[in-house]
Amino acid sequence: MLFETSLRRELGRSFGAALVVMLTVVITITLVRTLGQASRGEVDPQALVLFMTYGILGGMDVVLTVALFAAVVSTLSRWYRDSEMVIWHTSGVALSRFVAPVVRFAWPMWLAVLVLTTVVAPWAAAQRDSLRARYEQRGDLERVTPGEFQESRDGRRVLFVDRETTPTAEGRNVFVASTEADGSESVVSAQRARLQADDGVLYLVLEAGERLWRGVSDGETVLQLSRFQHHWVRLRDTEPIAVGDLRLGARPTWALWGDPAPASAAELSWRIGMALLAINLVGLAVAVSSANPRAGRSGSQLFMLLAFITYYNILGASRAWIASQRIDAGTALLVLHGGVALAAAVWLLHREHPWPDRWRLWRARFAQVAA
Repeated sequence: MLFETSLRRELGRSFGAALVVMLTVVITITLVRTLGQASRGEVDPQALVLFMTYGILGGMDVVLTVALFAAVVSTLSRWYRDSEMVIWHTSGVALSRFVAPVVRFAWPMWLAVLVLTTVVAPWAAAQRDSLRARYEQRGDLERVTPGEFQESRDGRRVLFVDRETTPTAEGRNVFVASTEADGSESVVSAQRARLQADDGVLYLVLEAGERLWRGVSDGETVLQLSRFQHHWVRLRDTEPIAVGDLRLGARPTWALWGDPAPASAAELSWRIGMALLAINLVGLAVAVSSANPRAGRSGSQLFMLLAFITYYNILGASRAWIASQRIDAGTALLVLHGGVALAAAVWLLHREHPWPDRWRLWRARFAQVAA
């Protein structure tokens, strides 16, 4: 059919253009954020591209949702603005006839959003956390740039490595200044240093060096100078993170489903809600898309932006309410997404048969029956 073919063709072009724009924005934001984390020593510079790829995968559900919503709004608004919609209405194509072609075009994207938000996004978040944890567990020595002083993440150590002689985690002419929790300070210099893991704990092993320690003993400041052949400095544990220890955004959906905690229910409702949000936004776009010649093209774009931001923020607020046990997860899903779906259906009926005309028709029929 010519009507459905032309509609799907233009929806495809609009969706492709919106997807390119959204991907460009997301890639730029992710790149800036990742570079900032790398400059602060939170991300391994060698895994920068991989870390950024996981970040983009984690945001693809929002990208597809916005691109699909923008495609429907822009296509139908252009048809109204160029009077094509008047031609189709005159030919007997009602506004409700647009629902089926739009649904047939949108359902693959809806399925993709569901898979992304329930499977891909948690997996990508877990991979990002794993990369960050492995980089932190490599120890402060491996993150030091030869010839530069480097402060550890906890701010308690300053390290300096003169040069590296092997591709492994070893260095020569190492300087370490540290402050302990009790307020004591120590300065250690060694000819060599290497990393070694023992029983799930990562150690920095210094060889052939000196240690100057300053602390307080019996109310007096004490200085101690000692020489050593081997000096072990505990860095952190290296045991892998269990599924139950992952943050909620990185936990698999099946793990959240079996967890009765309110926070898990809130995260699960968020993931299901993202898929419902994509569906409801398309229905809302069909119902309210129109063109105002005075508003120009910016009118539909402004509506698209405000509708998505409002819906998305309410979804985020409902997740916080579920986590704080102010509302049940099922009730939140029913009220929010069911309410939006009902509003879109009522608005569609009003657009196709305005309520004043419907009311006059009912009054005329009632008068005929009464007569």
